[in-house]
Amino acid sequence: MSVSAARIDAVLDAVPKGLFIGGEWLETSGGVKVENPATGEVLAEVADATPEQGIQALDAAVAVAESWAATDPRERGEILRKAFELLHQRADDFALLMTLEMGKPLAEARGEVTYGAEFFRWFSEESVRIAGRYSMAPSGGTRLLTMKQPVGPVYAITPWNFPLAMGTRKIGPAIAAGCPVVIKPAAQTPLTTLALAAVLVEAGVPDGVINVITTSSSGKVSEPIIRDPRLRKLTFTGSTEVGRRLIGQSAEQVLRVSMELGGNAPFLVFADADLDRAVDGAMLAKMRNIGEACTAANRFLVHSSVADEFGRRFAEKMSALTVGPGIDDGVQVGPLVDRAAVQKVSELVGDAVDAGGSVLTGGEKLGDRGYFYAPTVLADVPTSAKMFREEIFGPVAPITTFDTDDDGIALANDTEFGLVAYAFTRDLTRAIRVAERLQTGMVGINQGIVSNPAAPFGGVKASGVGREGGAEGIEEYLETKYVGIAL
Repeated sequence: MSVSAARIDAVLDAVPKGLFIGGEWLETSGGVKVENPATGEVLAEVADATPEQGIQALDAAVAVAESWAATDPRERGEILRKAFELLHQRADDFALLMTLEMGKPLAEARGEVTYGAEFFRWFSEESVRIAGRYSMAPSGGTRLLTMKQPVGPVYAITPWNFPLAMGTRKIGPAIAAGCPVVIKPAAQTPLTTLALAAVLVEAGVPDGVINVITTSSSGKVSEPIIRDPRLRKLTFTGSTEVGRRLIGQSAEQVLRVSMELGGNAPFLVFADADLDRAVDGAMLAKMRNIGEACTAANRFLVHSSVADEFGRRFAEKMSALTVGPGIDDGVQVGPLVDRAAVQKVSELVGDAVDAGGSVLTGGEKLGDRGYFYAPTVLADVPTSAKMFREEIFGPVAPITTFDTDDDGIALANDTEFGLVAYAFTRDLTRAIRVAERLQTGMVGINQGIVSNPAAPFGGVKASGVGREGGAEGIEEYLETKYVGIAL
């Protein structure tokens, strides 16, 4: 083991375990147990908020909304910049915390700290670039003034798979725009968000601007907040099923919403692709975060002329991966997040094999302790298999073949989802045409990772609405006001 028990205890002990409301850490009568997916054992217990405490957190945000909106943009930016620096100073602690509560290997968790912290730096720079415009009306006489103002109190709901980055990606633009936030992390991984709140306090965030509620009853706590007329913005990352329900609840108050929902990413390999590059890209697109990512390649659509060779090389690389607890030296693939995740992956693989797919490598649960599943490659998976329609959210790569560009694109678009797609080809003309025809919010050409804080992240169709990151990200937290001035 590369991490001592004493170090693990020290990192866990340093994390506040209460609710963070109005600048105070509050205990509750009940608790939410946080499990280590590598062992199935309880790591810690955090506060379990009631619906009343959820409203208390919103009260705190509302109380400071006006003063925070009036804060100088530079001051807001400097707070984010300080938080960025603190995250880098404590990168090892945050990485270990994420590995313990979510399962990803330490090297990948360190990468998430770098990625997640960058949202604070990016939006610290965007905070001072919020701009409007001034112009003369076409008919003369009147002047047209357009200004941007913070939308108001925000409720942010984050998922378990990227405990740090999903928080910074929502908190960063909200703070930069001048909006106070109530954030609710997933029950499986609340520790990272609580530690992040402590960093923000140290960076100078005023009381009430950031509030954190942890709970075992997400629906019961969230609904009263969403239906409260004082809330003005809802941002959620998670499943499409839950997203649809939240959009329905938000309609009552006509809230601004940002929804980053499910994915079913196609990974297209054309006949002229550089197969070495395509396989390397496939490893990144599939195995980032153990496959537990909405951007993970879910369907490998490979031209029939190169499918056998691509499958052989891909399976060879997947079978060479080392699986184990993320804190151990040399581990490349950690456990899935919980028992239900392993069961779902097992069922999807079984269905694909029953439908005619063949196992090139993997295809089984590993060990009796923790929630491990072998890196898996399946060949000849028919489009009737469930995993062609559903997110796998695990280390499983199904390969389906196509014969023409039109066929490949049609297969790629044959889904209700539209978050991201990947395409590998040496032909620039084909690359541009494919990118234009793919029905997704993001496209990676000859690369297996597209996420970047400086780029807009988001999807179309059932994959959501709105964008996070890039110059577009802060716009989700701003309202446009027009003022007509008669001269």
